[in-house]
Amino acid sequence: MHSNALDLEPHLFASDNPEEIAASLKRSATSSRRRKGTAFQSAMSMLNFYINRAGRNLPKERRATLERAKGKLRQAFGRPPSATMTGSSLIRDIGRFSGDVL
Repeated sequence: MHSNALDLEPHLFASDNPEEIAASLKRSATSSRRRKGTAFQSAMSMLNFYINRAGRNLPKERRATLERAKGKLRQAFGRPPSATMTGSSLIRDIGRFSGDVL
């Protein structure tokens, strides 16, 4: 049995550069022949999976980098920014995830 997961570059999510994370996810998703949805859906799904799997153990700075990578991923695929995750709402939500009130 084979997994339909993307083949990711080693240590991808350790990067502090959201552009690097987004570019790598895009490369992996567009080159994959095992994905079920679009390349964008696969890449965003993998990023969300990593964020959700880390849960409350993810430091707020790390979460902020990964949330910025979502925006960069949308840009890389020519998608509009998320209406719910722009500007101050992103900062407020990151504070909510970490337990801090901003």
